[in-house]
This record gives sequence, C-alpha cells and structure tokens, in this order.
Amino acid sequence: MIKHKVNRYCIYSLGVILLSAGITLNTKTALGVSPLISLPFSVSEIWLLNFPMMTFILYAFFVALQFILKGKDRQMKDLLQLPLSIVFSLLLNMFSKLLDSNFGHLWQNTLYLAAAIICTGAGMSMMIAMKFVPNPADGLAQAIGKAFGKNMGFGKNILDASCVAIACVIGLLFDKRIIGIGIGTVAAMLLVGRCVAVFDHFFKDRMKSAAGLAE
Repeated sequence: MIKHKVNRYCIYSLGVILLSAGITLNTKTALGVSPLISLPFSVSEIWLLNFPMMTFILYAFFVALQFILKGKDRQMKDLLQLPLSIVFSLLLNMFSKLLDSNFGHLWQNTLYLAAAIICTGAGMSMMIAMKFVPNPADGLAQAIGKAFGKNMGFGKNILDASCVAIACVIGLLFDKRIIGIGIGTVAAMLLVGRCVAVFDHFFKDRMKSAAGLAE
C-alpha cells in the first residue's frame, strides 16, 4: 500500500535526522564524542578539516570494508549507503551550525549528553526497523558480527572499540594528546545499545505495522 510506503520512508527519514542530531549533540557536550565518530573528529581537530566531510570519508571506507567482509554475499544495493552518507554528512553540517555553542555547566552538558544518547538510540532503532538502507556503521557492524559468527551487537562493540583506539593513537602520535574521548564516549558505548533496546520494546512493532512490515 502507498500509505505503508510513505510511513516507511517517513519513519526512516526521521531516524536519519535523529541519528545525525544525536551524534552532533554528543560532540557539543565537551564530555567526549560518540565512539564511531571519534576518529573523524580527531582528524578534523588535528588538521583543521571539515568534520562532516571526514565523517563521509570514514563511512565510505566502512562501505568498502563491508564489500570485503561479505565476500560473495555482497549486494549492489549496499552502495546506496554512499548517497545516504552524503545526506548524513549534510545533516551533521547543518546541526553543527545550529548547535554552535557549548553549555557552560557540567549539569547542562550532562543533560545534553543524555539527549544525544536518546536521539542516537531512537534514530538507530527507526532506521534498522525499516529494513531499508542501513547507515554504513550499522552495515559494517552487521558484517563484522556475521564474519565472526556473532550478532550485530558484537560487531558494534568491535567497531566502537576499534574507532576509539585508532582515534587515541592518532591523537597521541600527531598532537600528543587524546582528542574527543571522554566520559561521554564511554556513556555512549554503554547506553546507546540500551536505548535502542528500550525504543524497540515500546515502538518497534508499531513502526513495523505502520510501514507494512509486521511479521
């Protein structure tokens, strides 16, 4: 039905917006950026490069890695993650400009961080539930999990830890300090998955039903 298709695209689009807003919020807390974008954030800070552009480059690399890991299971539709990455980068740029200042107090930044984690978790849940085009990070997490005979959660843990570790190494090598990694990074690693689970519990079936994807 046309109504189901419209609902599916709307839910998916809202998920993309919430995810990009959540990631941007995370960078504004001064408590540490989200794990997956710690690498492009460090690179952009050290060499004064555009953060959304660095994120797009990283996501394009994620797509390439997926093609390698999937082997014969790779599909051309996976390439749709590239235009999605462009849209995602543009949204990051837009939200970065809209949220152009940090709060001055710890309690304010903590609330900012909580909002960032909630938005990120909700956005991920909505995108995954619609079974359309996964964002490159989720797509790679699925590919890693499958390559190890595990689930997506395992793949995400590996990907998160790898991005944070590489970001720390780059920061220490080229700027003699760790950039963008903090309590907010750890909180995102521990809590975003929980937010996805909670959002799925309350809304996944409703979203799928509205999109005509109910099992």
